[in-house]
Amino acid sequence: MTQATALSARLAEDYAGAARELSAAAPRREAALAALAAHGLPTTRDENWKYANLRPLEKLRFAPAPPATHPVALPAAVPGFARCVFIDGRFAPDLSAADPALPFTSLAGSPAEPGEAPARGPDQRLALLNDLFAPDGAAIRLEAGRRARLELVFVASAESTSGASYPRVELRLGPGAGLELIERHVSAASAASFVAAAAQVDLARGARLEHYRLQQLSAKSVLFDTLEARLGAQAGYRLHALNTGAQAARATLGVHLGGERAELALAVVCLGEGSQVQDTYARVEHAAPRTRTEQVFRGIAAGRSRVAFNGKIVVAHGAAGSDSQQSLRGLLAGAEAEIDVRPQLEIHTDDVRCSHGATTGKLDDAMLFYLLARGLDRAAAQRLLKWAFLEDVIARIGLPELRRESEAHLAAALADDALKELL
Repeated sequence: MTQATALSARLAEDYAGAARELSAAAPRREAALAALAAHGLPTTRDENWKYANLRPLEKLRFAPAPPATHPVALPAAVPGFARCVFIDGRFAPDLSAADPALPFTSLAGSPAEPGEAPARGPDQRLALLNDLFAPDGAAIRLEAGRRARLELVFVASAESTSGASYPRVELRLGPGAGLELIERHVSAASAASFVAAAAQVDLARGARLEHYRLQQLSAKSVLFDTLEARLGAQAGYRLHALNTGAQAARATLGVHLGGERAELALAVVCLGEGSQVQDTYARVEHAAPRTRTEQVFRGIAAGRSRVAFNGKIVVAHGAAGSDSQQSLRGLLAGAEAEIDVRPQLEIHTDDVRCSHGATTGKLDDAMLFYLLARGLDRAAAQRLLKWAFLEDVIARIGLPELRRESEAHLAAALADDALKELL
């Protein structure tokens, strides 16, 4: 039996064992099981997966973790935001503070909607695990012209030996609607969890989404995260991602700019230390005229970690007037660390403006010497330079409370008490 066949057999076995609990949304699950049987999961032989750490898939348990029975500590809430909490992928109403006027629905027990089973491409195959096993999820539907603020907190508390955590988000904004969304992925204590997250975003004409995704799982966790978004005409999507947690993490982002003048602003920060692997693949498709993308990545790899960002921009026939800018920068902060940044442009039409810049290097020796000459010790000087490298992205966070929290978290990740005192 080949490794791929054994994995498919284990998936089918885990699904059969959990089928009674997972009776809801059966068409979606059956479609996912058929797709997994036909195509399997990705391997490092696939071009867009060669930087990811897929070895944990060989021994993880895929069945959903049982409902949590122990208390969990939550991060401080952001003022002015309704909060919905999920523990190991299941809605926890007693820990939530939802606004009754907010169009939020738990997916547990809800019938599948027509066409709800998404079509997954080769790069979204790990989202099939979520389609197959997710016991619950957050459905958010905002009608035309409405405004809302919501925080989703996904807590992974179970050890991977007892089952997996499947955070799921299905978000639709009507014409002209606006949403500020904070999406957190955190761990309960130091649990070594397996998390397979999936998010679907659909923005109608003129809708605006400000989306903050904070991945702060424990250092022993494994995460595979897939986000797919479709934008209508004049829709705007600002996506800020801060990735510092998990032993092995892979984020797959796919954004389809399907309406004229749709805009995406993507800003990603990744920190790797020890033997962490932080891998991000972002594919943006310009499918309509005068669409615009700004893509910014900053990553730091310390110790023996590996940090990778693969950003692909596709400009289709008929997408004249499109504008795309990429700025991808990686910083090596360890003798055995690895940084891989890969910008890609695929252009099928004339009259476009596309540019990209990608650099990978070590700390600036001249700036380091400057700081040392003014009395800073080497470790403090290096941390200040790392901070400056990241700050131009963190400064883009529009919520002051969340920006300060993110700065404090990064200062802690950089192990700099002096920085924390300044924030």
